[in-house]
Amino acid sequence: MAIEIKAPVFPESIADGEVAAWHKSEGETVARDELIVEIETDKVVLEVVAPADGVITKIHVQVGETIESQQLLATLEEGQATTASKPEKAVAAAAAKPAQPVDEGASATDLLGPAARQLVEKHKLDVNAITGTGKGGRILKEDIVKFMKAQESGAVRPAPAPAAAAKASVAEDLPVAGITSERIERRVPMTRMRAKIAERLLHASQETAMLSTFNEVNMAPVMALRSKYKEQFEKTHNGTRLGFMGFFVKAACEALKRFPAVNASIDGNDIVYHGYQDIGVAVSTKGGLVVPVMRDADFMSLADVEAAISDLGQRAKDSKLTIDDMTGGTFTVTNGGVFGSLLSTPILNPPQTGILGMHKIQDRPMAVNGEVVILPMMYLALTYDHRLIDGKTAVQFLVAVKDLIEDPARILLQL
Repeated sequence: MAIEIKAPVFPESIADGEVAAWHKSEGETVARDELIVEIETDKVVLEVVAPADGVITKIHVQVGETIESQQLLATLEEGQATTASKPEKAVAAAAAKPAQPVDEGASATDLLGPAARQLVEKHKLDVNAITGTGKGGRILKEDIVKFMKAQESGAVRPAPAPAAAAKASVAEDLPVAGITSERIERRVPMTRMRAKIAERLLHASQETAMLSTFNEVNMAPVMALRSKYKEQFEKTHNGTRLGFMGFFVKAACEALKRFPAVNASIDGNDIVYHGYQDIGVAVSTKGGLVVPVMRDADFMSLADVEAAISDLGQRAKDSKLTIDDMTGGTFTVTNGGVFGSLLSTPILNPPQTGILGMHKIQDRPMAVNGEVVILPMMYLALTYDHRLIDGKTAVQFLVAVKDLIEDPARILLQL
């Protein structure tokens, strides 16, 4: 019986998607729930799996094509899959498939699909030695499998030593002239995710009245608490590590209860006040900055917050976030300090009206009771939409966060 494999139903916030990589070829057997194709959207990469055992009889869309919700992707002839011969069939299919012309100016790394990239990183393969058979020379998972089989049989020499490989890739990674005598340029198309990020940032700067206010916080109390209990915390909570982000998320939740305008959003001429705190946490990935959301963070314990942040960060790195993970959010916390940023002005994540920026902890001389003391200080930044939030409210919100962090017992006591 023939089964139609269709694209998932996209939510209203996503208009269409793009076929990122096929993991199966026409004529290849698949098992139920086996990954068939990846679809890249503006927010996440969606995986489409086989609904039953069978054989892929027809692929209707190719890598790089734009597709809509519920569009037909492939046809599957249902039947028992012969799993034992799958690797050989995959290699044969890849070998029979002619290589596609490579996009001029694109490096081998730029041509990697999401699944292929994970295999390359896992096995530390030389990307430049792999021939891509996807559209525009895109390197697919089946190309990686074929290459690894060839390496095992001795048909392909192993990748060069790390030092040599690094030296060879300097020119490829060089964005401008200056290190070598050559004037090197590369032109590659934006990914859908990067293009969407650019669109949202431009929209935020043009359509909101963004303003930032700053303060500084003494991190010594939190650092002492963390140093004292981090080992016991990790043992008690099944390996969950005690970081700094959890304290700021909990402090933000408490401050948002006191200043609901910072937790609100603007919808046309209406103000929407949210009676809950869904906190977005900005995570940097290879594809760009994403903001997965923790639902009802105000009801989560510190351990739950730290575990959720760790889970979201890992899934973002592995491209495993779902659309639900990326949808909603009433306030955002971002930490540029992990990259060494001392001070910055975060950009709003519309329709939210506030975002809290954390930064690097830096030892600085401070005046305490008339004496100069060296303290670990952090600059905090609150960017807010001045259409809804007045300066007084913004400053009071940031001071509330500062007070809670400098006396963390108040977070637990809700004081």
